Amino acid sequence: MPRVIYIHPNGERSEAEVADGQNLMLAATGHDIEGIVGDCGGVMSCATCHVIVDPQFLEQLPPVSDTENQMLDYTAAPREPGSRLSCQIVMNAALDGIAVRIADPQL
Repeated sequence: MPRVIYIHPNGERSEAEVADGQNLMLAATGHDIEGIVGDCGGVMSCATCHVIVDPQFLEQLPPVSDTENQMLDYTAAPREPGSRLSCQIVMNAALDGIAVRIADPQL
């Protein structure tokens, strides 16, 4: 099963196995990864699942949709290159080992 590495604001790392087709927000909340809130449940209406994707994986992700792009303008932490909403990153075998830094703060 593919895995994701969540990097916490303090530099600690949490690793989780994620089933193909599951988004990284649900995987984080399902594995009790602190820092990803996901208040809206993954429907892009809260921006509390903001992560910064490791640059080596950015090209493997689908482009940011217009809605996600708008929501990234409302994140509590400043937007950075590589900022994405983890609810919009769907795991697949090509993303095995993806590292995402959890934005701080989320709220």
